[in-house]
Amino acid sequence: MKKTYRTICISDVHLGTRDCKAEQLNNFLKNNTCETLYMVGDIIDAWRIQQNKWRWKQSHTNVVRRILGHAKHGTRVVYIAGNHDEFLRPLIPYGLGFGMG
Repeated sequence: MKKTYRTICISDVHLGTRDCKAEQLNNFLKNNTCETLYMVGDIIDAWRIQQNKWRWKQSHTNVVRRILGHAKHGTRVVYIAGNHDEFLRPLIPYGLGFGMG
């Protein structure tokens, strides 16, 4: 049974790294919904990507798809870039959005 919350905050996921707990996060997002999902820094680890030491698994793609699915069904997704995903900062002032709007 899904639980619904007003707000969920997620940080330091580090998608693209070997030790990322993407399967656990996907399971959490599958079983919980919210009005607003705050993604607070270091969701994608661009440092590892730049070093060509990244490991992008299907489970990482599944997390992104799950987040997009939440957005499509009405969840407001707010992305706050951290130091590992700073490459997204230039996009945020221009309305980086997820899902249908």
